[in-house]
Amino acid sequence: MDDVGIGLVQHACGPDPEENRKRTMEGIRRAAGQGARIVCTQELFATTYFCQEEREAHFSLSEPVPGPTTRSLQTLAADLGVVILASLFEERQPGVHHNTAVVVDADGSFLGRYRKMHIPQDPGFREKYYFAPGDLGFPVWRTRFARIGLLICWDQWFPEAARLMALQGAGILFYPTAIGWLAEEKAALGERQRDAWVTMQRSHAIANGCYVAAVNRVGTEGGIEFWGSSFAADPFGEVLARASGESDEVLHVRMDPGEIRSARTGWPFLRDRRIDAYRGLLDRCLDR
Repeated sequence: MDDVGIGLVQHACGPDPEENRKRTMEGIRRAAGQGARIVCTQELFATTYFCQEEREAHFSLSEPVPGPTTRSLQTLAADLGVVILASLFEERQPGVHHNTAVVVDADGSFLGRYRKMHIPQDPGFREKYYFAPGDLGFPVWRTRFARIGLLICWDQWFPEAARLMALQGAGILFYPTAIGWLAEEKAALGERQRDAWVTMQRSHAIANGCYVAAVNRVGTEGGIEFWGSSFAADPFGEVLARASGESDEVLHVRMDPGEIRSARTGWPFLRDRRIDAYRGLLDRCLDR
């Protein structure tokens, strides 16, 4: 991994998928113009966050992967010479859908996909109705500019996922995200919730000696006020840049591979792991 610029494309979404795609494509072009070599979209960038309710009609928003949107991203990646990471609603076959992120290399080649492994089911986030759990594990990709890991939203709360990608050599972990406040919770819990989200991503960076980048949408959709605040943290957990909480923004951040080496040698968590003693992690609960 050489010194590399990344771009995070944060924006509000409306009811027209084509308009959302256009807004994202423009953001990717702007990020490339700023010097970004790897650009990541927010979660499900082509649509509003339809998972707030369970409606069969929303399955019409899905598409095959690779499919039309993937091919458009491949063309754009080749034109700009950038790696694109993008989150899509995948129709695997009728009745089987995934929350999927694709990896397109800088020459436009399709490197693969990640299917969201952890699927939430909470008020306002009713994803189990739409998405089957991922079945591809936690792959890592060697792109033209860096070796990267790619996870999606609810995945970002699980240290095991980040660790498995770091153990495969990922130097940057990307988290396309759609997270925000429920109206009835914001007054009492709002800042605590957002602070917990940032703290969790910073902890992945520190524990794994890698960069972490989370990209979130903005705007109010139904009962959720998305809080934006896309950010990137270095291997010591320092937040390098943060987007606003209210407006569309393209965040550009430079990442230095020397920081990864420095963090992992200075704080050798990967060396000192007691892999002989962690068998219990394979159990749901140790309270027998």
